[in-house]
Amino acid sequence: MARSSCSGGAGIRCGNPAPKVFSHPRCLEHDPGLGHPESPARLRVLLDRLFDEAVPVEMAAAAPLEPLLRVHPPEYLELLASIAGQGGGRIDADTVLNAASWEAALGAVGAALSAVSHAHDTGGAAFAAIRPPGHHALFAHAMGFCLLANAVIAVRHAQTLGRERVLIVDWDVHHGNGTQALVEDDPTIRFVSLHQWPAYPGTGAESERGVGNVFNVPRPAGLPAARYVADLRRAIHQATDRWPPEMILISAGYDSMAGDPLGGFTLESEDYAELVDSIQERCPGAPLALVLEGGYIPARVADGVMATLKALE
Repeated sequence: MARSSCSGGAGIRCGNPAPKVFSHPRCLEHDPGLGHPESPARLRVLLDRLFDEAVPVEMAAAAPLEPLLRVHPPEYLELLASIAGQGGGRIDADTVLNAASWEAALGAVGAALSAVSHAHDTGGAAFAAIRPPGHHALFAHAMGFCLLANAVIAVRHAQTLGRERVLIVDWDVHHGNGTQALVEDDPTIRFVSLHQWPAYPGTGAESERGVGNVFNVPRPAGLPAARYVADLRRAIHQATDRWPPEMILISAGYDSMAGDPLGGFTLESEDYAELVDSIQERCPGAPLALVLEGGYIPARVADGVMATLKALE
């Protein structure tokens, strides 16, 4: 069994290596169409920024089907592959595939799996710079720009590596309804979500507790950034009270930044750095894997990711 300690005191960093960044080239080829907010530019601008800042990016292998089948049924995977194989199609008003979308989804999961493996092997941190995002994807239904449950698939992979207790922290401005639905009956996983309320997808009330493993933090738009940070920190402390995680998976959405067209939160780059510091202080020794979720001003996404990576050094 993998082990880590988790306490409320100040954490001491033990010389962990710099965070590793993983991606996949097909993630840039998923294209929901002109004017869609989940555009390839979200990732392209980030990858350009990483190159400019001399941050190495490793291209991961595409995921095989086995880890996907731990979370999604084969009929659903076949449907996604079929839609892409026919040139694409619309699943709902928000969620659109083109011919490259299935391979992009496999690439995104592959990068998430690589991030988890790297964090597990090194005891450090890794970031999956990927799209399409995943935290709205349900057991057998795509929604909210999301095709596959990237974070949950990654967590199940972590558990196969011996990281039995995994904490998921979701700071995307929208509630990770897919993530919650897929883990809320599993006491080996705890899920903490800060999200705008009321807002899409309409889930994430504080009363939704799963089997005592769900900690939702629904908040209105327009509060001071410090309030959001403090409330999420408090929920993380509650989730980890006498429950030290052996790995942490962050659904890193940057649509919680001020000015995002799909959200009304007020976070800035430095707030993500503060959240990372807080998580590491609360749970010293727990490896961290992060997967990119939302964020719809590409340059702002890049700002947020860079601040996150610097805080992980």
